[in-house]
Amino acid sequence: MSRFWNEKTRNIEPYVAGEQPKPGQKIIKLNTNENPYPASPKVRKVLEDVDIPLLARYPETSSRIVREELAKVLGVTPEQVFCGNGSDEVLAFSFQAFFESGENAAPLLVPDISYSFYPVYADLYNIPLKKIPLREDFSIDVDAFCKENGGGVAFANPNAPTSILLDLSDVEKILQANPDHVVLVDEAYAAFSGVTARSLLPKYKNLLVTGTLSKSHSLAGLRLGFAVGDPELIEGLCRIRDSFNSYPVDAIAQRVASVAIADDAWVMDNVRKICTTRDRIADELRSRGWTVPVSKTNFLFAAPKDMPAEAIYTNLRGKGILVRYFNKPRISGYLRITIGTDEEMDALLKAIDEIAGGKDA
Repeated sequence: MSRFWNEKTRNIEPYVAGEQPKPGQKIIKLNTNENPYPASPKVRKVLEDVDIPLLARYPETSSRIVREELAKVLGVTPEQVFCGNGSDEVLAFSFQAFFESGENAAPLLVPDISYSFYPVYADLYNIPLKKIPLREDFSIDVDAFCKENGGGVAFANPNAPTSILLDLSDVEKILQANPDHVVLVDEAYAAFSGVTARSLLPKYKNLLVTGTLSKSHSLAGLRLGFAVGDPELIEGLCRIRDSFNSYPVDAIAQRVASVAIADDAWVMDNVRKICTTRDRIADELRSRGWTVPVSKTNFLFAAPKDMPAEAIYTNLRGKGILVRYFNKPRISGYLRITIGTDEEMDALLKAIDEIAGGKDA
């Protein structure tokens, strides 16, 4: 611990990202919810034709060309779209823009099991936080969110790492119960569910929906996220952005993202392939006695039958297959398994059978 760190730096508990393989290491990587298929072929053309002199200039601050393409696909106006350097940055800006800080502020309401960056942001920005326990089946307790007197709400839908989708009618109940505060719906995995809260935007000015190109568009390495909401909320995000970094999305990223978004047919074809594989592997694991909730994401939340999840995780890692294990209350018996190609998932099943004694053990 450095003696030069301030108190915040000393006491903060940072987010822990999934393990990344070393260069040249042969790994089946099923631990960070990336897309196993390549981005649109049109991306290559953009990269091959990069105008080098363009890089001498700062990028356009609002990511206009990206917002315009997103608006077409999402059915909104460009004025309703905000872009940032990955959805994590967009979430961070949102926490700063809409949720009050200080010990006397009303707490932000989040599920007790959800994206683990939420409590990190709350701690970093001194936002009081109240965790609402998920039900026993890991579904969000809508009634509890409606009864609490909070200063805003944030949750992922479908939720992570549980993979469970909350019905839009329940999202609407939460919106109605919090009319004076922002309800942030993190839709990083919405493409794999076919359900989005964006349809509620005309009715609720307090709704902010965030998304990413990392999962559905195969652009995790590009770092581009977005938010969609009432123009008043978007203006708030711009005020925070311009108080931190007026150029969060670089010029190349803007051009790549705009062509990838426009190629919606390519994106949705990959999404369909992932969903088909997801459902097949879920059935395979259930046939082995595993507990696997119905997933509406590009990953499975799965509990082994007769062997601790941590032991499965460790043994898979030894075989060169990375999945995610969370040593946390209530979910320490589960693994989060990203959906890869069919070949990768078949290799996973074979490895699980070798570790756990076979499908019929």
